[in-house]
Amino acid sequence: MNVFWRPPCLLLLGVLWASLSPSSSSGVWIPPHDQVARVARFVAHQCDWASMATISTHKPVVGQPFSNAFSVSDGQRGSSSGVPYMYLTRLEISVQDLKANPAASLSMSLAQTDYCREQGFDPQSPLCARIILSGSVVEANGTEAEFAKTALFSRHPEMVYWPSDHNWFFAKFNITQVWVLDYFGGVKTVTPEEYFQASPYRKHH
Repeated sequence: MNVFWRPPCLLLLGVLWASLSPSSSSGVWIPPHDQVARVARFVAHQCDWASMATISTHKPVVGQPFSNAFSVSDGQRGSSSGVPYMYLTRLEISVQDLKANPAASLSMSLAQTDYCREQGFDPQSPLCARIILSGSVVEANGTEAEFAKTALFSRHPEMVYWPSDHNWFFAKFNITQVWVLDYFGGVKTVTPEEYFQASPYRKHH
């Protein structure tokens, strides 16, 4: 093979292999990239943490975007609700931002899991699926707070022992728009209705 043709050919073969291989060596199954809403639900259920951007209320960056990492869960493993829940304290700086403006953006990526590393995908590669959720953060109450507690504590057991004097509360991310990047061709959008109607699980025939 001519040395000048080798890199493009290898890249093409890599892309073809990725498009035909829905699972990693560890057996992680991912919905096909053309089923965008299912991919979004899958990523949301697989990820244990997210980067949340708020509008800062703190000097010297008042009014500017401010990103922070938070533990999340949309349900116990195998019991996805699609709703990202968080365990928050009003002492936290991002939560103080939310008190002034509950609007936020939540980002999750399969780079958190073993999948992208096993496939050889860089976290910035479109093939390393990620989602960006637009919406707002509100406190969860009643039975929803109980669901959030089970969802979060089952995947983040350390939370049980966090200091009680921090006045922790359960919150949910109200989704108004879903953005998905999981393949070449640019970002795709999913409505909340499409997102919640989709299943993140493998279909058995």
